[in-house]
Amino acid sequence: MEQPPPYPSGLILAGRRVLVVGGGHVAQRRVPQLIAAGADVVVVSPQVRPAVEGLATGGEITWHRRGFEDADLDGAWYVIAATDDTSVNEAVSVGAERRRVFCVRSDDATRASAWTPAVGRHAGVTVAVLGNREPRRSAAVRDEVLEGLREGTIVARHQRDRSPGVVLVGGGPGDPELISVAGRKALMEADVVVADRLAPRELLGELPADVELVDVAKLPRGRAALQEEINRIIVDRARAGKLVVRFKGGDSFVFGRGYEEVEACRAAGVPVTVVPGLTSPISVPALAGIPVTHRGVAHDFTVVSGHLPPGHPDSLTDWDAVARLHGTLLLMMAVENAPAIADALLAGGRKPDTPVAVVCDGSMPGERTVLSTLAGLAADLESEAVQPPAVIVVGDVVAVARPEHYPDRRG
Repeated sequence: MEQPPPYPSGLILAGRRVLVVGGGHVAQRRVPQLIAAGADVVVVSPQVRPAVEGLATGGEITWHRRGFEDADLDGAWYVIAATDDTSVNEAVSVGAERRRVFCVRSDDATRASAWTPAVGRHAGVTVAVLGNREPRRSAAVRDEVLEGLREGTIVARHQRDRSPGVVLVGGGPGDPELISVAGRKALMEADVVVADRLAPRELLGELPADVELVDVAKLPRGRAALQEEINRIIVDRARAGKLVVRFKGGDSFVFGRGYEEVEACRAAGVPVTVVPGLTSPISVPALAGIPVTHRGVAHDFTVVSGHLPPGHPDSLTDWDAVARLHGTLLLMMAVENAPAIADALLAGGRKPDTPVAVVCDGSMPGERTVLSTLAGLAADLESEAVQPPAVIVVGDVVAVARPEHYPDRRG
């Protein structure tokens, strides 16, 4: 006869004695959860894993360094039998049954009086899944539910926090899978989304139908005019009681003019928060298999905007100083001015055969990497018809990642 399903219940263990018999991997996984629930945890085992010993040394649990004794069950509200000895686990569960204390067994769930669910928590909600003694299935269902909660796709939108304000969300390099959990959730909760051209566009198709989408790329051109209009939109919508997400590619504070928007919101008395994103100068080379630092090769990296050419009166970059740096140089928004930048770096002392990688459309389906050198960069950009967006990596880390292309740069 099939065993009937368990009756789910939430245990309030704060300040109550919980006995864990055994100090192996089960204890290592379960004890921190019990501590988080406020339980008075007592572990009984001749030996324990270092992680469990650290909890005992820190005073977070009590550890009796010996074998199980029946009297250990006295005063317990909940018991976990987690040794690798079936006879010990049986003695624990029999003693617990006699005292009418629920007991979990790690070796044989059919002999237990309680099962441990797959548990996760998000925003005050505890998700617990029992899959009829199928732990992998339980964990998979739990993870699906938690993902929906975090992304805002499960909880109805009318149940969310509707506090008006602005959230700056960095969307990462472009692949929708690379946005943070917090960023995706903010998108799903928004009333208004103000999106940049380089923000992960596929995510916009997942927005609820009643969300207002403002495409920044269609606003009046000119850098100053564009930013002023964006500031006006996010402030006005927030003042109208809307939750506004300002959606950008990469990270809002790395060449994203995000702090200008923060200042505009603060000046208008509008609440504003920031959800960081994977910044493209680091994440795009990483996706292409190029490290920005490497032991014995580069111990530092510098990120520079290349939207203005060397010598431009509005440029704040000292290219002579940049050329003297020994670490990795990461150029953003620099495709158009790359030949002039290469000339400036060569004039400042960088070697002509310095390796260069141009990672185009990072994280997107059309991603490709063009390998070159400072001396050959201009010609290679033209021959390969490189178009923005691209991250240009200058330095010997390129040779680390592509040694076959630069045989003379290693060793």
